[in-house]
Parts: sequence; C-alpha cells; structure tokens
Amino acid sequence: MTPKGIGDDDMLERQDCAAMVLGGPTTVLDLGGLRIVVDPTFDEPGRHGPVAKTAGPAVAEDKLGAVDLVLISHDEHPDNLDDRGREFALASPLILTGPLTAARLGPPAVGLPVWTVHRVPRPDGGGDLDVLAVPAVHGPVDAPRDADGNVLCEVTGFVLSGDGLPTVYVSGDNASLGTVAEIAGRVPAIDAAVLFGGSARVPMLFEGRPLTLDGSGVCAAAVILGEPVVIAAHHDGWEHFSSSRADIERAFHDAGLSSLLRSGAHGSWTPLRG
Repeated sequence: MTPKGIGDDDMLERQDCAAMVLGGPTTVLDLGGLRIVVDPTFDEPGRHGPVAKTAGPAVAEDKLGAVDLVLISHDEHPDNLDDRGREFALASPLILTGPLTAARLGPPAVGLPVWTVHRVPRPDGGGDLDVLAVPAVHGPVDAPRDADGNVLCEVTGFVLSGDGLPTVYVSGDNASLGTVAEIAGRVPAIDAAVLFGGSARVPMLFEGRPLTLDGSGVCAAAVILGEPVVIAAHHDGWEHFSSSRADIERAFHDAGLSSLLRSGAHGSWTPLRG
C-alpha cells in the first residue's frame, strides 16, 4: 500500500523534526533542515548469504530527494546495508559511521570513534547538528570479543542534538541494556529514540542467542533512557527476526507505557517532539 502523500511522481516532502521508518533498520530523520537516512536498505526481497530479505522499503530511494547525511551503524551485514543501500550511501555528500566501517567504505565516509562528535551545519540557520557516536554491542555481552574489542563486529549508535532540536538517540544493532544505561548516564536528556529490535538470531552465531533487543528489551531501554518518544525499527523485513512489532507493542502495553511508542505504518511520519 502506498503511504498517503507519496505517489508515483511525488518526492518525500521535508518535515520539521520527524522520523519515518521505511522497513528493516532504514529510517529517515528530518532534523534542523537536514534530511538524514539511517542504515539504508533498498534492495528488493531476496537472499543475502545466510539471511533473506522478505520485504522491500515503503519508499524507494529515488523518492527521498536530496539527502544531506547518511548514518551507518555497520557495513558488514546486509540487513543494515544492502547493495542498493551501499550505492545510495556512497552517492550522498556525507556518511558518518565507525572508524573501521569508514575505512572499508571510503569517501565520503567519516569514521567517528565512540564518544566523539561531528558537527554538521544546519540549513535552518540554527547552528550545527551535533552527531555523537555511542557504543553498541551486537550480541550477548558475554560473547567473545574480536581483536578490536567488538562482539560480532564494530557497530556504532548515534545521538543527534542541537539548539532548539529534540535530542535523538539511534541505537543501531545493540543487545546490551548496560550499554543503553551507559549512554543514558552520559546523555541524560534524550527526547526521542529510534530503537532497533527484532531479536535477530542466526543459528551459527552465539548458539542462536539474540543479536539485538527483543520487545521487552526495547521497552526496558525506553525506561532506562527516561521514557522518550520511541520509534521502533529493525523488527521486520528479514527472516532472521524472532521478535515482531506486535511483541514490542505488547511489552509496552504490559508495562503501561504504550503512550511512548509511536506505531505509524512504514512510510508514515512520526513527530520527534513529545
């Protein structure tokens, strides 16, 4: 079903502080006059090695108009950066990601070590958008670490902030509530959070244990973050998810926190202000 306001000949209109999930992890953020795309995945359904994509994006890449910034949590897994997503990202003016990922992608990627900030000028005249790189743990916290200290691979989350803007946390693929608590301790005023869920599982990895948060974990992360507006992403569109959107909704309902969760269909805008 084509989202309201997006026809065959229409481009996605710019919004004032809003988010749109396109499917999988791919999320559009309009913030401070900037159009930002998170983890672009635009391939049609099909198999990518051990995992399979089951649904395409709600909005194709050629409907997004001019994109100012792409945020890539990691490049080594196709459910976060598929073939068309990679092509889209490399055609953008700026990619922000982790240092190892940036080295593999090449220009225009800039690698941000954890807890460092990159400033992006805002077209709205409000100064800069500060993009802070934050940690993520892509699997069980007790899993073996690689030579760079990562579980599975380098994954980077982001916190976006600026004068007059809501502070927005983008989790990337993260399975650690302790990591969420560390971020909340350093960034105490998070207004909105794009939280990746889905409880992704691959039998050959870590005995099939979750690589990302399940529904209860997404809800717990929201509590730890101080109960911001929550946009749930990365819970459908790929066959290796074991926790659905309905599981996330149930967890928030059971906790009495349904008012935090924004449940618009893919391809619909959600305001980032509470």
